[in-house]
Amino acid sequence: MKVILLDNIKGVGKKDEVINASDGYARNFLFPKKLAVEANSENMSKLKAKQDANQYKKSQEKEEAQKQAEKLKGILLKIAVKSGENGRIFGSITSKEIADSLKEQYKIEVDKKKIDLKEPIKTLGSFNVSIKLYEGVVGNLKIQLIAK
Repeated sequence: MKVILLDNIKGVGKKDEVINASDGYARNFLFPKKLAVEANSENMSKLKAKQDANQYKKSQEKEEAQKQAEKLKGILLKIAVKSGENGRIFGSITSKEIADSLKEQYKIEVDKKKIDLKEPIKTLGSFNVSIKLYEGVVGNLKIQLIAK
């Protein structure tokens, strides 16, 4: 019997997947626990509509991420920091401070976890930082640290 899973089931399949299950397993376990529905034409059309909606939503999110990447390309983010001798700064600049400065100066919100910073910045100067905006979309941001 073909069924559409309504939830992830370990060893069986993932949500919204169409699988072949034995009649007894489907009627005695999957259906009573609301883990699956029968894969008839009505349910298949609902599943198709749901998948199309998800695909459209993903394409919209990717388009927004590409627009944001274009915005980031033209930005030079200046951050004023206290510095000591030899251009070393007191403390360091982390991805959280970069995200906060970007929001404050340009009104662009970026999650600090998406900023690809191998290690905190500890010297004055210009740096290029990549930001993973979406799957396959990476924005580049120029950061300039200047002394206060």
